[in-house]
Amino acid sequence: MTTLVACSHGTDSPAGRRTVEAIVDLVRQRMPDSRVVQAFVDVQEPTVLDVIDQERVLDDVVVVPLLLSVGFHTAVDIADAVRPHDNVRQGEPLGTHPLIAQVLATRLRAAVEGMWLPGDHVVLAAAGSSNPAAVADVTAASEHLARLIPAPITIGYASAIDPKIGEAVAAARRDGATRVIAASHVLAPGYFAGLVEK
Repeated sequence: MTTLVACSHGTDSPAGRRTVEAIVDLVRQRMPDSRVVQAFVDVQEPTVLDVIDQERVLDDVVVVPLLLSVGFHTAVDIADAVRPHDNVRQGEPLGTHPLIAQVLATRLRAAVEGMWLPGDHVVLAAAGSSNPAAVADVTAASEHLARLIPAPITIGYASAIDPKIGEAVAAARRDGATRVIAASHVLAPGYFAGLVEK
């Protein structure tokens, strides 16, 4: 049996914890032939290192980062926990998968009540990272989304790099947008989701 380690950031937010647990439960339902366990890189326990130490005795272990882009947690926390074990592998973060763009497009259609207007503009609101690979991941997510909606898209970040979300919204308005819709590129409620909402 393959064991999937669903590794998320971890949060103090009760809503964020419920959201991640619901995601993991959906994976369990859709993959009944796999064992699915949770792990975290920060804030919550068990840590990814602790889980791998317990699960590595099994035949095949895959750590799936429940994160939307690469960064410190994928390159250091998860990679360091995986590296010593021949039977443990690390998957890619979720953010660049086309299904994430489809979820965003569905939510955007609901936000505009199915009616896109000529002056609409979307700001993809991401957490933000100074890691160039993370920026590339958000850019790829934006490109996937652009193929699914009829409005132009720019990116705004909650922290770490520019443009900030508010700056991206203001720039869209200066460029003639009559309605700016923010698409939250954050997996679950928590610290960064709170920054995006501001």
